[in-house]
Amino acid sequence: MAKEELKRDLKNRHVQLIAIGGTIGTGLFLGSGRAIQLAGPSIIFSYLIIGISLFFVMRALGELLLSNAGYTSFTEFASEYIGPWAGFVTGWTYWFCWIMTAMADIIAVGVYMQYWFDIPQWIPALACLVILLCLNLLTVKLFGELEFWFSLIKVVTIIALIVIGVVLLVIGFKTNTGTVSVTNLWSHGGMFPNGVSGFLLSLQLVVFSFVGVELVGVTAAETANPKKNIPSAINKIPVRILLFYIGAIFVILCVNPWTQLNAASSPFVEVFALIGIPVAAGIINFVVLTSAASAGNSGLFSTSRMLFTLSNNNEAPAKFAKLNKHAVPSNALITSTVVVSIGALLSKVIPEQAFTVVTTISAICFIWVWSIILISHIRYTKTRPDLRAVSTFKAPFTPFINYIVLGLFLFILIVMLFAEATRLSLLMTPFWFILLVILYNYQKNK
Repeated sequence: MAKEELKRDLKNRHVQLIAIGGTIGTGLFLGSGRAIQLAGPSIIFSYLIIGISLFFVMRALGELLLSNAGYTSFTEFASEYIGPWAGFVTGWTYWFCWIMTAMADIIAVGVYMQYWFDIPQWIPALACLVILLCLNLLTVKLFGELEFWFSLIKVVTIIALIVIGVVLLVIGFKTNTGTVSVTNLWSHGGMFPNGVSGFLLSLQLVVFSFVGVELVGVTAAETANPKKNIPSAINKIPVRILLFYIGAIFVILCVNPWTQLNAASSPFVEVFALIGIPVAAGIINFVVLTSAASAGNSGLFSTSRMLFTLSNNNEAPAKFAKLNKHAVPSNALITSTVVVSIGALLSKVIPEQAFTVVTTISAICFIWVWSIILISHIRYTKTRPDLRAVSTFKAPFTPFINYIVLGLFLFILIVMLFAEATRLSLLMTPFWFILLVILYNYQKNK
């Protein structure tokens, strides 16, 4: 029986905006306040270092995907260049990453809706999940449209923040916390007010901010012109990082000294409120709501496609490879949605610390996925010099830069081991990989 294939219905504008959505994670809106409190103004360097590193990961991913038109995701080249176990473990780990992330984002939707409606948060959370499921079941093109508009809202908000901030900077606008000035970057304890340790501890939070940057690779099988659209989306990542991350954080720290920012709230809300926009809280609440819905939407898309790929590779039940009449892997999509909904309901009674544990585990697992991409690329350059020679999208500085980025990822994990807030998550995560190794060996010996 021939394998069913996904439709290539994602156009260039969809891929571009999915890439933007991936490089503007909810961590920028929700987690940057805490990251700023840890690192102070040096958080700019954290975003720059992680952003540049992930650009090289994406260049490696792009070259690998385009080296074989049959690849539908990174699990397939992981199996080919590292071994079948790597494809199995990475595929299920990526599914797990997005399940965890989607749980957190759907819960966040419920919390944000409480700003306007006094109802239990699980009601809007599940309602949002059902709506996203229904829309995703229709066509992949509709997923592309959803992400296009979700990402556009994020982009417009950040550009508005940057433009307003630059104007305030030029005119020397005065707020109740002082004058808007570049000197706010170093006038409150210097660029590293909490020392090198604060800067290092912020790296994990910044990693979570970039979760989803590899989504452009998951869309490869459903992109109309991958040889044109994927390189175009990947090559624009540095500009997006400079504009959306560095630019936004720079403006926030110039408008409001880092010492005045609240770790528990969004610095975007605080800046708009400071400059006298009365509806600022409502506007930004809507933006972070759509950002969380966008992340949940991406989670359902990526988990369903990963189950589809695993099933096609005989690493998951055959029913997950079944496509509906719209060429959407409906069984995989519904299964992922059910798992996310159970997590959302359970999370209603879990303390706040559990949210940190879930997102930290997600970040650790994403580091695994990104590392597998880099290792696969190293193996590809060594074992397939013929493909490397004819590649039209060669990753630069290979393999030297691959080893540098892998070293950085290892260093971040070591830092997480010494940080009290992340130690538990790091120590819990190996159990997931042990479980996968057991399942892989069971499946192999059947």
